[in-house]
Amino acid sequence: MPTKPDDILAIRDLEVHFEQSGSSLSRLLGRPSGTVKAVDGINITLQRGEVLGLVGESGSGKTTLGRAILGLVPATSGTITYTPPAGEGVDIATLKGATLRSMRQRLQMVFQDPSAALNPSMTLETAIGHPLVIHKVASGEELRQRVIASLERVGLSPAEQFLSKYPSDLSGGQKQRAVMARAIIVGPELVVADEPVSMLDMSVRAKVLQLMLDLKRDLGLTYVYVTHDLATAKFFCDRVAIMYLGKIVEIGPSDEIFADPKHPYTKSLLKAIPDPDPSKAIPRDLPRGEIPDAARPPKGCSFHPRCPMARNDCGWEPRDLKSLVEEHWTTTDLATFEREHELVGHLVELNTSAGEVVVEPHRGKGSPDDVWAMFSAIKDARPDEPLWRGVTSMEKTPAGVKFVFAPSSPVNLRASGASEVACVLYPSAP
Repeated sequence: MPTKPDDILAIRDLEVHFEQSGSSLSRLLGRPSGTVKAVDGINITLQRGEVLGLVGESGSGKTTLGRAILGLVPATSGTITYTPPAGEGVDIATLKGATLRSMRQRLQMVFQDPSAALNPSMTLETAIGHPLVIHKVASGEELRQRVIASLERVGLSPAEQFLSKYPSDLSGGQKQRAVMARAIIVGPELVVADEPVSMLDMSVRAKVLQLMLDLKRDLGLTYVYVTHDLATAKFFCDRVAIMYLGKIVEIGPSDEIFADPKHPYTKSLLKAIPDPDPSKAIPRDLPRGEIPDAARPPKGCSFHPRCPMARNDCGWEPRDLKSLVEEHWTTTDLATFEREHELVGHLVELNTSAGEVVVEPHRGKGSPDDVWAMFSAIKDARPDEPLWRGVTSMEKTPAGVKFVFAPSSPVNLRASGASEVACVLYPSAP
């Protein structure tokens, strides 16, 4: 995807992985401990003056992506190209030391918790003016006047009354305004706002978001807005990118995302938004289960184990079958659980992403006929379970029961209207 003159940021094939430490024994024996793919192949182009929302549940990778844009976490691979108004693009992913620090004048961040973002031992005058001192932009009376101007711009006025205050003297909304004053004082172009209103009372959230829009208009800012709150994203963002397990599953204009969501995960998020009218009984149809382990993401579409619309080619694997059996055991009586658990054990053979697997009687307890009867009963009890769409065959063998799973289809982003969606329900363009 080539960049355009009005593009301020171009992210290409970005990955941010974190190695898990594992146990002491694993490290001693040199065993692999796994890798968390917090950001896994992201491609985004951000235009100057735009507000892009990164939306998803906790663990989706949205905050890590926001921090990677500013170089606060190192990129494992890929590029993050920032293009100033006049000049060549710079790959932030390759910058270090003083060169990276110099970029802070153009790229700033507003953190989620304003109490933690402000040094409790610094007055507002010192804290807000600190970036100007670090970058050697101003000192003395000029520094003081620029701090006053920044405070006035974010609504902390008269500014002279706030200069000597400490963070403990401020309300939550005032602290967040002070953090924003510190972010804009160096004249940035791009601001990454990480859940900037989630720690605030409902009564001041709209005011802070409106302030951010006013700053965008007056200062020509571009925002990356990280949030789990779709309601504020609808109000604040021009475009929204829905993230799940380190990937973007849908991206498009806010109006289209909210009026015509494409991905089943996006639809689930929108149904989860509470309605203030208690008389409206809206069916939620929330995703079942929990977000999978990011160190071992599902094959194919990462959302398929929780998706009610999953097809046979979404990436089903033996691990999904194990989850189904364990879910079955939570609903059955104790005698049935003990009998079946003794028959198949902990199903360790299903801890794989292989295309086929054989479930054998555990330690000779029972026969292949017993294993067949167990899985047949589970299937008969839940014939509409989406997993069965991905099992192309279930057959009895001399060793046990063999399951063969359908191969998965690619789930890269493909155009659908003005949006792009990563889902096999929307075919790629020929």
